[in-house]
Amino acid sequence: MQSITILVSQRTTSSYQNLVRHRVISLNLTNASHETLVDGIMMNAAHRRSRTVCFANVHMVVEAHLHSTVASAVNKADWAITDGMPLVWAIKSLYGLKQDRVAGMDMILSLLDRAEKENISIFFYGCTPDVLQRVRQFCLHNFPSIKIAGTISPPFRALTDAEEKEVIETINNSGAGLVFVALGCPKQELWMEHMKHRIQAVMLGIGGALPMLIGEKKRAPKWIQRIGFEWLFRLVQEPRRLFKRYAVTNTLFVYFFLKQLITQRS
Repeated sequence: MQSITILVSQRTTSSYQNLVRHRVISLNLTNASHETLVDGIMMNAAHRRSRTVCFANVHMVVEAHLHSTVASAVNKADWAITDGMPLVWAIKSLYGLKQDRVAGMDMILSLLDRAEKENISIFFYGCTPDVLQRVRQFCLHNFPSIKIAGTISPPFRALTDAEEKEVIETINNSGAGLVFVALGCPKQELWMEHMKHRIQAVMLGIGGALPMLIGEKKRAPKWIQRIGFEWLFRLVQEPRRLFKRYAVTNTLFVYFFLKQLITQRS
């Protein structure tokens, strides 16, 4: 079987060296451990380099396959992380490689911990003012010395040019090294690509993680995460909102994955 592994070019002295990406359907996923990814992200955050991080799951893979603009945004990201057991299994089936699941929530907590210890400011963009206020309280309670450079709750519409310029200036002037972007997939991935080299910080698309971070929504137990049924746990909590999404995206993911698997083995 011919590999379609993609070697990421070296753009900094350590964060990109030897990072390999493997294609699953339409996305090139970063092959690296949790610790390696945290180290790379924090090194860039310390220097306030404009970088983007996408946490890939089944929903994102399907969105990318159906919409080339989403695929382009994620594949241009500096890190496309395997946040989903089906992607871990896909890499194993397609390439015979072991790749740990790098859960977005675990990554957020690790980055907050490192940001506090390394004196790197953080910024939150997205969600409602109420959620952002509770996130601020959560961070200060659990990471007392952390520096929160600011928060922005954008309107639920496209920004005007003047508003966009103000957002960029606010974030850049804040001194933040990490910007957690909570706009949901695929809006946040497209937003981060648009802001690349304009916002001088590492931007991370964290989707709906903030309500879970503050305990507004429950996270699945570890054993459910390990067997890949976290989606079912979320479905039970929000059946009306998530049933159609999971029914469609999960089915399409299985179809697209099997198509790739058969093609690569033929």
